Amino acid sequence: MRIALDAMGGDFAPAVTVEGAVEAVNETRGLSVTLVGNENEIADELHGKKFETSVISVKHASQVVGMHEAPLTAIRRKKDSSIKVALDLVRAGEADAMVSAGNSAVVMAKALLTLGKLTGVDRPAIAAVMPTLKGLFVLIDAGANVDCKAANLYQFAIMGEAYAKSIFDIEIPRVGLLGIGEEDAKGNELTKETFKLLKDSGLEFIGNIEGKNIFMGDADVVVCDGFVGNIALKISEGLAEVIAKMLKREISESTSGRIGYFLMKDALRSFRKRTDYSEYGGAPLLGLSKPCIISHGRSTAKAIKNAVKIAGEFYRKGVLDIISKAFTATGPKKGKR
Repeated sequence: MRIALDAMGGDFAPAVTVEGAVEAVNETRGLSVTLVGNENEIADELHGKKFETSVISVKHASQVVGMHEAPLTAIRRKKDSSIKVALDLVRAGEADAMVSAGNSAVVMAKALLTLGKLTGVDRPAIAAVMPTLKGLFVLIDAGANVDCKAANLYQFAIMGEAYAKSIFDIEIPRVGLLGIGEEDAKGNELTKETFKLLKDSGLEFIGNIEGKNIFMGDADVVVCDGFVGNIALKISEGLAEVIAKMLKREISESTSGRIGYFLMKDALRSFRKRTDYSEYGGAPLLGLSKPCIISHGRSTAKAIKNAVKIAGEFYRKGVLDIISKAFTATGPKKGKR
C-alpha cells in the first residue's frame, strides 16, 4: 500500500506530517509513504528519525498552497504544488492513495479534476467518522457539497453505507436522514424528497433522525447536505473541546475536583480519546476513482499517522470496488434534480 502524503499541508507541516508518516510505517506492515513537498525541509525533518529507508521516499514539489487560497487561483497558478504532485502520483499509479491536511477546498477540486469520479456518482462527498454511545457513525456529506439535490443525498447514502460496511465491518448499516423531526412529513423540500428515495432504496433506512439523537448510536450512517453536515461536524468538535476544558478547569480549581480526577482518570482518558478527532485521522472523499483522504488543517502527528493508516485500509479493503458494486446493485433513483 503506497500512500502519497502532502507533506506541506496543514498548520504544522512539515514537522507533524513527516513525524506522522514515520509513525505510520513503523506501526503498519506493508505500508509505504511518499512525502511530497520541499525536499530540503522534508530531509531536515527526517534527520535522526528511525525507519526503514525502503518504506519512505521523497518527491519534490516546489510550491505550497496556502490554507486560504481560492481553489481556481491555486489550481491555475500553482502547477507544482504538493497537492497536485501527490494527486498526480496516484493518477499515474505510483501511489495507491493520497492524504492531505492542506487547503481542503483545493484538495477536493484538484482531486476531482485529476482522479475523476466513479461511474454513477454525480458528486463526491466527505465521509466523517464521529463517536456515539454505542460506537461510531459516518456523517456524509461533511462539507464537500453546499447545495444538493435529493438524488445527490441518495448517492451519499449508498456510498456511506458501503464505507461503513467495508471499513467498520457493520454487516447491515442503518441509514438515517438528518432533519428537524422524526416524522416523515417534517423537513424542507430536499429532505422530504430524499426521504422518499431512501425509503424505496433497499438500504436499511431508519427514517429521519434529529441532531440531538445522532450521537445515541441508532444510526450507522447519517445523511445530509454538505452545508448542514459541516456545521454539525464543527459544532461537535467545538463542543467536545469545550467540555474537555470545562472538566479540566473544574478539576484544577478544587481539592475535591483533583480527588475526583484521581478516581475517574481512566474514564476521563477514555472520553478524551473517543472525542479526539485525531483518533479518526481524516475523512475520505467518497465517489472519486481513487482514494483521497482529507485531514484537519490543525492535524497533529497522531492524526496524520491515523489518516495514512485509513488510506491504506481504504485501498486494502477495496472500498472503491464495494461502492461501485453498491451502485450497480441498488440502481439509480430519479428524484427532483
